[in-house]
Amino acid sequence: MPSSFTRRSVLGLLAAAPLPRIAGATTLTTLRIGIMAGEDEDVWRAVAAHAAQCGLALKIVPFSDYNAPDEALAEHELDANAFQHRPFLSAQIAAHGYNIVAVGDTYFSPIGLYSSRWKSVRDLPAGATIGVPNDPSNEGRALHLLEALGLITLNPSAGLLPTALDIADNPRNLSVKELDAGIVGRTLPDLDAAIVNTDWAFKSGIQVDRQRIGQETLAGNPYVNFIAVNAQDAHAPWVASLTNAFHRPDVRKAILDIYHGAIVPAWG
Repeated sequence: MPSSFTRRSVLGLLAAAPLPRIAGATTLTTLRIGIMAGEDEDVWRAVAAHAAQCGLALKIVPFSDYNAPDEALAEHELDANAFQHRPFLSAQIAAHGYNIVAVGDTYFSPIGLYSSRWKSVRDLPAGATIGVPNDPSNEGRALHLLEALGLITLNPSAGLLPTALDIADNPRNLSVKELDAGIVGRTLPDLDAAIVNTDWAFKSGIQVDRQRIGQETLAGNPYVNFIAVNAQDAHAPWVASLTNAFHRPDVRKAILDIYHGAIVPAWG
């Protein structure tokens, strides 16, 4: 779903203001950056051009499995990754003991409730089947969205990571169907509605603006994405340079254009 903007010349929009080079750098320092395959690759082309101005050569490594970039980072096969929010990283740390930290916000990708059958949340019938991602952080996020939309009530003790077992009140008797995050969007025609991560919604061919009947808001939201590194690298000189290369006006424009406003920058 790349726009003419993304294929024509992301690099042609680079801002003129120079970025500071790493002190003492005479050659480019190569960094391996793990991201999710797809439109983010276009965003990171703009970032890479800015990074080169301050002594960094970015090797972008795309993944299709959400669990793989943190494992690769922890194994030092990557120097950084940029694909996740804090509840996801917290779940990964709890499960695997990773020593990974966030070093700079990137963007907010609001999770949405989509339907090809119904025009609004009010239209969802009793007994409707709702697809949700089955990984812990995204399922919890999906259930919190259903609660925010007034469809269910969750047990408060479940925190950010509830499961369907934590639904305390379900007045419409909704059926929650847990599916892999990469599959749930493709099954939308077989469901009354589905909660889909924005990047997977695009990949699944969902018409984001037309089929979205509910969405998260940014205010106070813990699901802002960020650049992550191993804790031992958090204060390395290249970390600030990498973050500054992302926090550029044309990268902001690239995000808004590539994702047609469905994903928004999350820094200052």
